[in-house]
Amino acid sequence: MGASRASAVTASRQTGAMDPQAVHPPAGEADPQRFRQVLGHFATGVTVITGMHEGEPVGFACQAFTALSLDPPLVLFCPGKTSGTWPRIARIGQLGVNVLTAGQRDLARKFGVSAPDKFDGVRWTPAANGAPILADVLAWASCAVETVHEAGDHFIVIARVTELGECVAGDPLLFYRGRFTLSAATEADSPPEVVDTLLAWPRFADWM
Repeated sequence: MGASRASAVTASRQTGAMDPQAVHPPAGEADPQRFRQVLGHFATGVTVITGMHEGEPVGFACQAFTALSLDPPLVLFCPGKTSGTWPRIARIGQLGVNVLTAGQRDLARKFGVSAPDKFDGVRWTPAANGAPILADVLAWASCAVETVHEAGDHFIVIARVTELGECVAGDPLLFYRGRFTLSAATEADSPPEVVDTLLAWPRFADWM
């Protein structure tokens, strides 16, 4: 990294404001649109991260989620720095992870956009930590935030699992090449989803 770019990045960390010159990728870095296109070929599951804020349930769709450690039991997910939902969950530090089934595309779409009424008509019950657990999900866990790291335009959140729910029979919902699907071979030519929070889209609020 050149001295001027390093100085710009250091200044941004200290002030919270990014120098315009610092946001331009140096020569040789991947184009963002091409990055989304290529990495969109990595199929992921779809979760909804939930929490409580001022007595009301909040949540967002999340594909950047993975198990991290068995001992201690840790998971990892990556909300975007522009997310409007994550700061509200982070204030309490208690959250739920809801793994969606193949039949819950509508839930993924509902929680994949920025809207004030995501929980309208959605059935849920509280976990022991108070986080909303959505009805009929494939699996769920409640967690407590351990650490949060900055990484580019996202945060890396590491959370400790405090409760595990029962798993139900069924197939997981996948996100592949901009589409909710049952497998990588399913509906390959169908129109891409219009969601704000998942990898393949230039419009996003919570995720890439």
